[in-house]
Amino acid sequence: MAWGGIGLSLFAGWLTVDDIRDRSASEHAIAEACDRLVSGAAVMDLHGGTVRAKTDDDNRIDMRGRRGSCTVYEASASGRTTGLFSLTVRSGGEAEPLNWIGDRTEPFALPNPAERTPNTDLTAVADRRPEPWPLGDGSLGWYGNWYTTVRAECGPGSSATAPPLLHITASADYDDVTGADRARLARIARSAAETLTHRIGCRTRLPALPGGEPAPVPTVLRPARSAGGSCAWFAGYLRHSGHGPLPDRALTVPVRDTYPLENCLLAVSPGQVRHTAGGLPEDKRDFADSAVTHSPWWLRTVTYTGAEARVAGYETIDGEDMVIKPGTAGHSNDVWWASSVCGGKPALHTLGTSYAYDNVLGSRTVSALFRAYVDDITARRGCTHVTFPDGADLGHR
Repeated sequence: MAWGGIGLSLFAGWLTVDDIRDRSASEHAIAEACDRLVSGAAVMDLHGGTVRAKTDDDNRIDMRGRRGSCTVYEASASGRTTGLFSLTVRSGGEAEPLNWIGDRTEPFALPNPAERTPNTDLTAVADRRPEPWPLGDGSLGWYGNWYTTVRAECGPGSSATAPPLLHITASADYDDVTGADRARLARIARSAAETLTHRIGCRTRLPALPGGEPAPVPTVLRPARSAGGSCAWFAGYLRHSGHGPLPDRALTVPVRDTYPLENCLLAVSPGQVRHTAGGLPEDKRDFADSAVTHSPWWLRTVTYTGAEARVAGYETIDGEDMVIKPGTAGHSNDVWWASSVCGGKPALHTLGTSYAYDNVLGSRTVSALFRAYVDDITARRGCTHVTFPDGADLGHR
């Protein structure tokens, strides 16, 4: 028995040493894959802590290109892997927008056709990409339930090769992310931003992280008529113009003057779709059928200010990436935008709709809705030099 106990102790010690060796090697591999922008130890502490991790050789960051991503997988002793973490770096001032407008950012995780029933409610929960919340006062960035994005503006004194704006996103690639892990992601993202900006000569000031754990981001849409926060403008609009297939659901975020984004998600419930379907022209009733089964109606308004306004854009109907120039206004496909100056900074006020929804609403309704949104936010923020799309941009449908 004594010799058996000694043997078990030696075996346990060997396993412990082996685990330490595996973790150390994993931490080194993570740091290398992510171009030494993150601490491998901090990543390994996610998801309750792990001993072994693997990186994706085809998905590594090389910051000579000022953008890229790295992916890390949690690995078992048998070699089986599951998602753990990813870091994404994107820079502004290029042809591709940093902030996308339109249906490219679908908020609802649509179920497979075989999983749908007549009672499936596609717009009840924004379970694919709910609206991000400001991180603290919003000047540092924003977060969702499984990621944090830190923004860094490169100001005067920066290197000539430094981009004007960086977005650094740390994401958990597993379900049920805890508040403690959201706090870890925020620390990882900010630390990566600090390392990166110093390395490339980007002169910036990153605000401190807020204390405590970031609260869960709401995902359930609520009645639009009682919406507050970033969707309060639409609740007021419904009180005076409630007609037609307008949204009856809303997902709001807190309003912060220091937050360079202000976003509001609006959607139409299946009941509202059915209620209004009979009043649609015959050539648009098929859109109502699809809205209940697989192509829900929704729209999103976002105002970008400062550097964020200079890197917003959309995908044209021909598949071309288009960056919107501040000070302009227009309408293209399912995207609308207007410009102003808020607090001395350029601002871009946008509205994007899901596929076919702007056709259902028609240009008159969308134009009136968009005008009400821009009037509200520019008045509330004291913006000047407001520029709307003119009649030639609106089209006729």
